[in-house]
Amino acid sequence: MDVKTLRMRSKFGRRERLFGYSIVFPYLAYTAVFWGYPFIWMVVLAFTKWNYFSKPRFFGVQNFIRIFTDSTVLRIALNTLNFLAYLIPMVLTASLLFALALTKVRFGKTFIMLSFLVANVSSGVAYSLLFSNLFAVNGPINRLLDRLFGITIPWFSNPQLAVFSICLIITWKFIGYYGLILYAGLLSIPSSLFEAAQLDGANRSQIFWKITLPLLNPSLITVTVLAVMLTFGIFTEPYLITGGGPMQRTTTFLIYMYDTAFKRIDPSYATTVAIVTALTSYVIVMLIRKFFEKEVSFV
Repeated sequence: MDVKTLRMRSKFGRRERLFGYSIVFPYLAYTAVFWGYPFIWMVVLAFTKWNYFSKPRFFGVQNFIRIFTDSTVLRIALNTLNFLAYLIPMVLTASLLFALALTKVRFGKTFIMLSFLVANVSSGVAYSLLFSNLFAVNGPINRLLDRLFGITIPWFSNPQLAVFSICLIITWKFIGYYGLILYAGLLSIPSSLFEAAQLDGANRSQIFWKITLPLLNPSLITVTVLAVMLTFGIFTEPYLITGGGPMQRTTTFLIYMYDTAFKRIDPSYATTVAIVTALTSYVIVMLIRKFFEKEVSFV
């Protein structure tokens, strides 16, 4: 190979690299400005004392120590466990039933899927106000219950019922999105496995528990992980409907961060709570994947 050919190849290679860099650079710049810088600033804030008006001063690990002695943080941690106890079973059950129902639908399947996805992309403020009025003490649902059964239910004024009601609203929002994940998982299971099980005399219940659920494990774990992350990020529904009450039972970490940063004017501590919350959710997700995620083979 002569020198001229090598030079041409080298020149062409440089042009390719420059072209590649020109494509990647806008994304890298966006990431650095809108993700990298805020993340670095957040970490710095966690080790400082700042109130928006004065210069940040180094505060060591005092913010982290404060978290573990803050009774409100402990209360919110228990609230989060309560939300998890309600939300994960509700989301998994509703999404799985929706996915199974889709497999039986022959006509209008696309319309049904899109209809359920509308809830997922709808405004959190709009549907929170809607459900707040629907479940109000003198709202349409309680009036109907009073007329039919002579009872009214304190959906948002009873501490435990308030948590359940918030989880019910969130389940309504995400049933379409999570249901489609499980539906895709169901479609990936070869029909030959079900046919073979039927030939062996297995009934529907046995096929569901012995074949469908085990082979749906990756999709179920995906939905569970998303539900855990969702739980740690709950804000709009309890903030607008219950304001974190009653008795702080629906106060979440995001509500506490918001109040700390903008009402108590303590962004440093709010940032520290955010970091600890993110790390906690990450640990929970990793534990779920470690102990419940299984490799699935269709062979």
